Amino acid sequence: NPNRNAEGTVIESKIEKGKGTVASILVQNGSLKVGDIIVVGKEWGKARAIYSDQGIKLSRATPSYPVELQGLSGAPESGDKLVVVESESRAREVTQYRSRMKRIEENLTVKRVSIDQMIQNSSEEQKVLIPVIVKTDVHGSKEAIEQSLKKMNSEKVEIKIVHSGVGEINESDVTLATASAAVIFGFNVMSKLCRY
Repeated sequence: NPNRNAEGTVIESKIEKGKGTVASILVQNGSLKVGDIIVVGKEWGKARAIYSDQGIKLSRATPSYPVELQGLSGAPESGDKLVVVESESRAREVTQYRSRMKRIEENLTVKRVSIDQMIQNSSEEQKVLIPVIVKTDVHGSKEAIEQSLKKMNSEKVEIKIVHSGVGEINESDVTLATASAAVIFGFNVMSKLCRY
């Protein structure tokens, strides 16, 4: 139904200099129009500009069209669902709820350790912990690199991803790396700090 509010899925997202967040979206239902208030995963915003896959500026995108969307607050993850909402306050409410649920989910995966296990672990040979910060040009690359790093964990070495994100390596990344003694891996990105 092209006459309803749009729904779609994120194919890829990135942060481009001068454009901000650019998300490749496949519209699956309804029509996405410039000015629509949208929620995509944990991000929200107003559709500032819509471009076709050939780079032609559009005022609306109908079902089955892949488009590039500008105007989101941050880069959503691949596979996140796009929905149009009625107001900015509703968009903020939905994204805050989703962020809270993601934090709860992450906290549930933290292992609870008993005192006996702590004593046993301390008597075992210590693993070498390598803290890492990952910055990439697009979310797909970030996810692939994270998975590859996690597969490298062994009995003697554990790679801990302190932070990962999309965009240039900036001063806060370097500060975090210094504080956590982490290595920064940049994939297809420039550093804003290369002049230093």
